[in-house]
Amino acid sequence: MSRHEVGPSLAWSTVPLGAMSLIGGEWVSSPGASRSVVSPYNGAVLGELREASPDDISRAIEDATTAFREWRAVPLKERAARLFEFRTLLLANIDRVSVSAALESGKTFGEAKAEVLKAIEVIEFATSLQNGDLGGAIEVSRGVSCEYRREPLGVVVGVTPFNFPAMVPMWMIPIALAVGNSFILKPSDKVPFTPCVLGDLIKEAGFPPGVFSIVQGGSSAVEQLITDPRVQAVGFVGSSPIAKTVYARATSGGKRALCLGGAKNHLIAVPDADPDITVDGVVASFTGCAGQRCMAASVLVAVGDVDHIIDRIIKKSSDIVLGRDMGALIDKGAVVRLTNAVATAARDGARVRLDGRNAKPPAGLEGGNWFGPSVLDDVRPSMECSCAELFGPVLSIIRVRTIDEALELERNSAYGNALSVFTTSGHVARYVSERATSGMIGVNVGVPVPREPFSFGGTKDSKFGSGDITGWGGVELWSNRKKITTKWSTQSDKNWMS
Repeated sequence: MSRHEVGPSLAWSTVPLGAMSLIGGEWVSSPGASRSVVSPYNGAVLGELREASPDDISRAIEDATTAFREWRAVPLKERAARLFEFRTLLLANIDRVSVSAALESGKTFGEAKAEVLKAIEVIEFATSLQNGDLGGAIEVSRGVSCEYRREPLGVVVGVTPFNFPAMVPMWMIPIALAVGNSFILKPSDKVPFTPCVLGDLIKEAGFPPGVFSIVQGGSSAVEQLITDPRVQAVGFVGSSPIAKTVYARATSGGKRALCLGGAKNHLIAVPDADPDITVDGVVASFTGCAGQRCMAASVLVAVGDVDHIIDRIIKKSSDIVLGRDMGALIDKGAVVRLTNAVATAARDGARVRLDGRNAKPPAGLEGGNWFGPSVLDDVRPSMECSCAELFGPVLSIIRVRTIDEALELERNSAYGNALSVFTTSGHVARYVSERATSGMIGVNVGVPVPREPFSFGGTKDSKFGSGDITGWGGVELWSNRKKITTKWSTQSDKNWMS
């Protein structure tokens, strides 16, 4: 099997036949609603999703609350040992997890494996916390010391999207567990199986029952979780409108919340850019995961004459083979949405230089949700394709004369996840990096996701709440800082602290 291949050659039997909830350390087949889950690749039924009932959800919170009382008292070194075991099991089962993620989300096997490896990176950061600075003390006056230590919050919840069924849950779970919380995962109902595989491995790693739970379901499950007074904090990744709503609902109840939304990422290409690096970076960015990621390139801002680069981007994109180099969209609705978006752009005056609307599906996978790479040129900033998140393999090209015009486009965007600049000039790279408003900046990097311990998070409507979701931002999110001031003896030379 090639690095990118995914399709009938993969073992469909590795995907669970039923997606259930994990409550109190046991898989629960709820009497709640059930429905079939199909693969984006060919429309075949992967298995059945059983939604948790309101009583199941309440029990999951209660079990998590009970488990927290003991888990918080477990030394960090011992909590890290469970994460080490989980990491070992995840590596041993990486193909099993990757196949599941690919078949239910539509990405290629290589992309799915890459997301699992990124998930493992976050686990490794969480295991390192036992050796990090999670507390400190200094003598602040004669006979008086002040110290701080990290304290877990209690029961915390993560609500995750369809596009990264392994990685995004792992942005939250390892750090939240490492600092002593109990964690409830509510995965997307479009990709319920990969979280079940992860749940099996977490159970096998020896985490106490109730410390980690999975609640399957839709929006009603989210509502119950984020409004229950026993839940202390919420992490969310999804579209911006829903992220904003979840943030408002959670914080109105006094909970801590960090909700990551969508994006409209700009890639700036200048005439001195290295053509090979730029072409590879731009194409990989807007076609990777079929453009269904919040870090995908969406707008290519062409500064001056870069036609030699644009022509090569279109050529390389046209050579992409569906099913081998690029996966499928999550559902038929996504295909319709992107088809209409390209048609609207053409009607509004954009040049469709590469049209993915009638892309040929792979043999044997005609029932899947296929849409080819599309490139729109001569796009104006006011067009829908320029400012709305399309969430697919569509690249809009806006032509400007100067770097400042390019930066103005980025500053005017409602979103602030990522911006990259392709240049061989250190001065240009620094100029753009210092003036961009996005939270993650790349120089000659198409997908500027920072490696741990650098945290993941954007700005503006790409993030609701403060801080970041991974790295030290995740430690801040899932813990409190307790301060302790101590005096043991009276000093002869008194001051205000005596």
